[in-house]
Amino acid sequence: MDVDAYLRRIDYHGPRQCAPVTLQDLHRKHLFTVPFENLDIPLKVPISLDLDLIYEKVVGRNRGGFCYELNGLFCKLLKALGFRVQMLSARVRRDDGGFGPEFDHMLLKVDLEDPWLVDVGFGDSFVDPILFRSGGADQVNGHRYLVLPADDDWLLVREDEKGQSPLYRFRDEPRQLDDYREMCHFHQTAPESGFTQRWICSRATPDGRITMANRRLIITRNSGREESVLTTDAEVRAGLSENFGIAFPATVDLARLGSEEKIKA
Repeated sequence: MDVDAYLRRIDYHGPRQCAPVTLQDLHRKHLFTVPFENLDIPLKVPISLDLDLIYEKVVGRNRGGFCYELNGLFCKLLKALGFRVQMLSARVRRDDGGFGPEFDHMLLKVDLEDPWLVDVGFGDSFVDPILFRSGGADQVNGHRYLVLPADDDWLLVREDEKGQSPLYRFRDEPRQLDDYREMCHFHQTAPESGFTQRWICSRATPDGRITMANRRLIITRNSGREESVLTTDAEVRAGLSENFGIAFPATVDLARLGSEEKIKA
């Protein structure tokens, strides 16, 4: 992996020593530049866990990805810089209040003087790494993200004026990239997977988030929320280019990025 090219991709030009401030800056830069997206799924492009292919996609073609791609590649970058990193498996909270299966999501643990939780592949979540201990937290645009113990597991919890909502449940147990292959296949092929039911492209900003989802452009800032509908393929193409730097060749049929009903069909 060309570390210099990867750092240019995330617009990082700071120090490279293994320190909390470096980890924080790398994490922020990654979230602000590389979108969480699943565009390959409606476009019928298989998603591989080959890190060389993921590197070519994210760095070479200025794309994003979902958790296995983004955290898998970020893990490799951090290791190349000398950080001690482990992959962890998380079970994402479902609408019915339960949690998904093991390897539903990938997050990272980085060991410095203290352990830190790192996650550049969950979409709307914490921006700075969180100290991996009970009560470790990050404050983001009016929301607080907390790490709390739950029996032998841990919970990542989102807290706001309405109360606390778990986002995912995980265990402090090292995993390998190959462990996630079955769930990676499930999420891009199964009709019941949320990733086959809608498409999304989203990245954090210093004061909010920019998201395109099923032809809706949503921009949230501290001051509020703006939403508009993209009615043509040309508007979708322009929105991806202007907001995420994603430029598909003219031969790619963006009509596949249709409404939710079209994706389900």
